[in-house]
Amino acid sequence: MDRLDNTVRPYAWGSPSAIPHLLGVEPSGEPQAEMWMGAHPGAPSRTARGALVDVLAAGPERELGPAAVARFGPRLPFLLKILAAGAPLSLQVHPDLEQARTGHADEEERGIPSDAPHRNYKDANHKPELICALTEFDGLCGFRDPLRTAALLDRIGVDSLTPYADLLRARPEEAALRETLTAILGADRDDMARTVAETAAACARLGGDLAPYADIARHYPGDPGVLAAMLLNHVRLQPGEALFLGAGIPHAYLSGLGVEIMANSDNVLRCGLTPKHVDVPELLRVVRFRAGDPGVLRPEAAPDGEEVYATPIDEFRLSRYVLPEGAGPHDLTRDTAQILLCTAGSVRAGEHDLTPGTSVFVPAGEKAEVSGPGTLFRATVAL
Repeated sequence: MDRLDNTVRPYAWGSPSAIPHLLGVEPSGEPQAEMWMGAHPGAPSRTARGALVDVLAAGPERELGPAAVARFGPRLPFLLKILAAGAPLSLQVHPDLEQARTGHADEEERGIPSDAPHRNYKDANHKPELICALTEFDGLCGFRDPLRTAALLDRIGVDSLTPYADLLRARPEEAALRETLTAILGADRDDMARTVAETAAACARLGGDLAPYADIARHYPGDPGVLAAMLLNHVRLQPGEALFLGAGIPHAYLSGLGVEIMANSDNVLRCGLTPKHVDVPELLRVVRFRAGDPGVLRPEAAPDGEEVYATPIDEFRLSRYVLPEGAGPHDLTRDTAQILLCTAGSVRAGEHDLTPGTSVFVPAGEKAEVSGPGTLFRATVAL
């Protein structure tokens, strides 16, 4: 087992206090948005044997397990994070695997540099995600029923929202959502800035379920993404609840602390709430214009105490153990690599004492006995 030394990314939307509070250290005053655990080349975890990405490269079958290497290649196919949102993240979608491969090949053929600000496909992989709340966690996920959104826009009472409400009522669901999002993203910027300002003022005045949109507009004044956000389901997760975000599902995190796991990819297409590049035609090609319930996940209990967050992909598998005081050790040994992350209490993992925010990498087949009292998240692959 290797204790991990992990990098915290200081993105501007990060909370200055949530991750330091979890770790039990004094805040620096700077935003601390994400702590990465894994072998992503952008910020690989470090071990006593060297950077985790180099450890895996030196012996992929030994570290990851033969079955995982055969399925995913000689790399860790997931990235585990602690995410602390102090302000809304960009409204975004991710491509499916075929879209990612086609888009990446096209941009490579056209010679677009991998670090170009207008590059959409940094790699040829998809990026399904799962976010599990550690605190109350607010987000946006998937399209709300168009008629419900039209009623919400009517309630706000801003005249310039009426054309969007009319569009949502006039067409079948997929066409209504597509045409409304297209109209929002294609609107004149000055007109949109006025609409957003009037809408934000009305939402602040009316409060209740409209208050989050006033807060989004405070962070992103004049941004079309404020109106795009109104097309989506607003979700408030309680600790232990989770959301799975598949390909083409528009989403944004608004506030809260959570454990996030994703396939190892950087492919993001943005709809708004960002100063970064928004490629509207490519975005509209990737978005799935279907309304529905966001599908809050609750863990499924197994006989050995493991609580599994079931998802339809195999690049990652996230589960949780709530380990009581005085109980015998749990044997978590697997024939695939895993990362174990403590989020509460104190967990003994092999020879390592884990406190909140600390983690270990367990090579495939390595003996992994854990005991509490504490809460432990387990990240591995689903084979």
